[in-house]
Amino acid sequence: MPFIDKLREEFSFFRGNYLVLVVSWILMDFAGEIPATYYALYVKDLNGNDLIIGIIGFVSFLCLASVQFPGGYLADKYGRRWLVSTLTFGVALSSIFYALAPSWEAILIGAIVENLCLLYQPALWAMIADALPPEKRGMGISITHLISSVSTTPGPAVAAFLYSVYGPINGMRISYGVVAVFFFMAAALRSRLQETIKDPPKISAKDLIHSYPVSLRESFRVWSAVPRSMFYMFLANLVGSFSFAVISTYTLSTFVLVYAVEDLRLTRPEWSLILIALFIIMIAVAFPVGKLIDKVGRKIPLLMSYALTAPAILLFVYGNLPRLFIAIPLMGLVQLLMFSAFTALMADLVPKEKRGKVTGFSQFFNYIVMAVGILTAGILFQTVSHQLPFFLLLLLLIPQFTLTLFLVHEPEKREE
Repeated sequence: MPFIDKLREEFSFFRGNYLVLVVSWILMDFAGEIPATYYALYVKDLNGNDLIIGIIGFVSFLCLASVQFPGGYLADKYGRRWLVSTLTFGVALSSIFYALAPSWEAILIGAIVENLCLLYQPALWAMIADALPPEKRGMGISITHLISSVSTTPGPAVAAFLYSVYGPINGMRISYGVVAVFFFMAAALRSRLQETIKDPPKISAKDLIHSYPVSLRESFRVWSAVPRSMFYMFLANLVGSFSFAVISTYTLSTFVLVYAVEDLRLTRPEWSLILIALFIIMIAVAFPVGKLIDKVGRKIPLLMSYALTAPAILLFVYGNLPRLFIAIPLMGLVQLLMFSAFTALMADLVPKEKRGKVTGFSQFFNYIVMAVGILTAGILFQTVSHQLPFFLLLLLLIPQFTLTLFLVHEPEKREE
């Protein structure tokens, strides 16, 4: 087969909703990474501390958890498109609170608005699963990380430039202004998404009010209609969510940044360089990770992600500048393996019409546990030890690995 034809076949899923979402992610990831580079230090510059960082994370995850049940239920019953396209505008609006924040309390308000608008998350991931053929799921999910890494690579450099020219506070305000503009552009683009649920009914305000108790019942019932392996995978992920709140992509520039700057004595420009290295490595490994997941299956890469976490954490905790150039990219690889394999296996196991509810249920409990995890990390950072949360993460890898190894099995036939 000619090379061009083979390439065209390999990436044939790059069309329709998948293409729209990828382009919108490029816009959002590029802009979002600029203020994310120094987010934790911004909170401290606005009279916050380690505990305040933990509290903001705690409230954020609680808000995010609160919308997962209705988000999954509404996505499966009334369709994905209207949730994703409408609420992306709300996320864009929330960045204005960050940009104009006179103190950390305004950041807390912005975080609440942002995470409530992420009601669309289950719909978004269900739409991604709907758009990818079973044999291309590992590749498709990894490619989203590849493209987001390409788009975010300049972010830390832009953040360092704004910091050097405008200072720590004004530089961050400008960063969040850029976020607002790019997020509004992405929201406008997402209005072109096509619905993937056939003939969804129209929703009314009354339906929205009543959706929460109904969604709770439906989300619990859904587990009787999906394979047992999905439930065990959910439990393994839940165990890790507590500790991974400290190093997840969502919080990578919070306690990891605080530890790097305050304990390992890195400068802000050095941290920016490490993040650029992280994104370059993510670009390099995204394609082979996707091929690996599609070729050898989902379970082995999932187990690999747990095994690689230990050296990544130890290199970081006992790190210096050269070691951090290994540790932080290794953390990124761990999360890429874990997320891509988990998402692909979930799509393999769960029927299309159940994906929103399973996603909503899983994310609800994951975010609750992450809320407790990040608050605990904030308390430990403030009162006990900066290293203890990282060692706790290592300890919790054991039940995660064991559950996945013995109780999670890939299906003989993957769901369409």
